[in-house]
Amino acid sequence: MFDGTSFGKTMNILEKNMDVSLLRREVISNNIANAETPNYKRSDVNFEAELGRALDSEKNTGIPNKMTHERHIPFNRPIDYRSVKPRIVLDYLTQVKNNGNNVDIEQEVMDLTENQMMYEFMTYAVNHEFRQINTVLK
Repeated sequence: MFDGTSFGKTMNILEKNMDVSLLRREVISNNIANAETPNYKRSDVNFEAELGRALDSEKNTGIPNKMTHERHIPFNRPIDYRSVKPRIVLDYLTQVKNNGNNVDIEQEVMDLTENQMMYEFMTYAVNHEFRQINTVLK
């Protein structure tokens, strides 16, 4: 119903971010649960940077390209923000403990707190969007 509107785009982005926040909570909880497991490598969720690149690609600020053949590769191909998916990646670069485990419990708790605060902010933003619609409808 709201496809193609700024409200629809905002709600879609907020929904994706809230879903990623839930996934991130699961990943952080799994890291905390395995904090003492030998040779366990912590996981992280990558999403925001790719979403930012997709949103920036829609601006089309690059050099205009002229394609004279259908097999030419365009310079600036816009990325649909709806196609961006979160990726769970393993952190092999850091080692915190002698047993090969790289989970820093303090960092994980801080990440968990930050993630919770971001989720609460996003729920506030969703409520704000619907309050605006409600105000218009009154």
